[in-house]
Amino acid sequence: MRMGRPRTLASLTFGLSLFAVLVAGSTANAEVPAPPDTGATKSDNITHLASVPLSGPLADGVHTDIAFVGNLAYVGNYAGFVIYDIGNPARPRLVSQVSCPGSQNDISVSDGLLFLSTDSSRSDNSCQSVAQSATIKESWEGIKIFDVKDPANPRFVAAVETSCGSHTHTLVPDRSKRAIYVYNSSYNPNATFPDCQPPNDKVDIVKVPIKHPEQAAVVASPVLFPDGGFPGAPSPVPGGPNRSATSGCHDITAFPSKGIAAAACMGDGVLLDISKPERPKVLDRIQDPNFAFWHGATFNADGSKVVFMDELGGGGGAMCNAEVGPNRGATAIFDINRKKLEFRSYYKIDRHQAAGENCVAHNGSLIPVKGRDLMVQAWYQGGFSVWDFTDSAHPKEIGYFDRPPNEPASFGGYWSAYYYNGHIYGTETVKAFDVFRIDDRRTDPAKRVRLKELNVQTQPAFR
Repeated sequence: MRMGRPRTLASLTFGLSLFAVLVAGSTANAEVPAPPDTGATKSDNITHLASVPLSGPLADGVHTDIAFVGNLAYVGNYAGFVIYDIGNPARPRLVSQVSCPGSQNDISVSDGLLFLSTDSSRSDNSCQSVAQSATIKESWEGIKIFDVKDPANPRFVAAVETSCGSHTHTLVPDRSKRAIYVYNSSYNPNATFPDCQPPNDKVDIVKVPIKHPEQAAVVASPVLFPDGGFPGAPSPVPGGPNRSATSGCHDITAFPSKGIAAAACMGDGVLLDISKPERPKVLDRIQDPNFAFWHGATFNADGSKVVFMDELGGGGGAMCNAEVGPNRGATAIFDINRKKLEFRSYYKIDRHQAAGENCVAHNGSLIPVKGRDLMVQAWYQGGFSVWDFTDSAHPKEIGYFDRPPNEPASFGGYWSAYYYNGHIYGTETVKAFDVFRIDDRRTDPAKRVRLKELNVQTQPAFR
């Protein structure tokens, strides 16, 4: 789904015109439709509470990631972003939505600022831009910044251009609390793109002064792969997708309280020391013969484990079947021992999906229960799974929700499924924003944990 590349210059422009469309939610979706569960299968401990369909300027877009602040959920979409009031999780209310095209609009929110990744080549950095070939020097990709202190009226304040666009990003707080660092992830340079030449062996780091976000700028671009990274390899099975060469990172998950991060970098899984945010250091780097594309990561609550996801087939393939098997397109569990990653096992849903259902390991989050390692994870048209990896070598599922295949066969399913303040929230890519409740003695203690903010790729220390 990548659509091009930006200029090399990591420039900042601001003061641009406001968005193309802003829809207030005071009169929108006053009635939340009943969850469309016809034909869905689920475990008894999962209850589907609400489903808010895509609408307005984002109706033809694709929902992507989610960030949370207080009683608000911020949802990225290829066509822009939308803000929901989830004060009553069973009846989410549309607050506003912004038309701002640019894949994939990965989203984070903190200190009244919203960050949006643009990873498709655009004519300029405004929300009125149009698609433009990355072979044109003046094309733009990077990170947009909005002021969302008034969530009903988001305001565009800045844009920072990054050398190969922004597929995803990760917030890392500054110890002074006066700034936020944004670790930018991008990949796949191309010799025909004047501003994204190979090799792409680094991570651009943007520093954003909280009180003056218009001064945001790239302050460092540390090289993570001085040897060029994993060179790629054939699939472990004949005819399968090849193992990706490393040409950048897809996603980074930070654990600021421990000063570490886990970077999923196409052909490499990387453990980083981020105690000095502008100078991250590689602690360990690994490959896995069953991994085709290192996609994302999640730490357990004390940072003694990390799971990495393999997005075999790029998110568009049917990878949850007997032919692919349990060890590819899966989630791998690693213990962290003396700053080294030690593989323990794989986890994958065992419900085989239809040949037309895109299904593979995707975005999930930790469920905060003391003494246990639990998480919820999206699997596109495989639905979402709640699973336990307290025993790293023997993970097990404890809950799930799975809709029937799209008819006719088409792309869909859950991009992200996250636990936040007692409920599970999911972005059903081409259909809706969904809310679920899980009632289970193993997960119930998490309902006592209340967060003021959650950006899943910036994991908090749960208390």
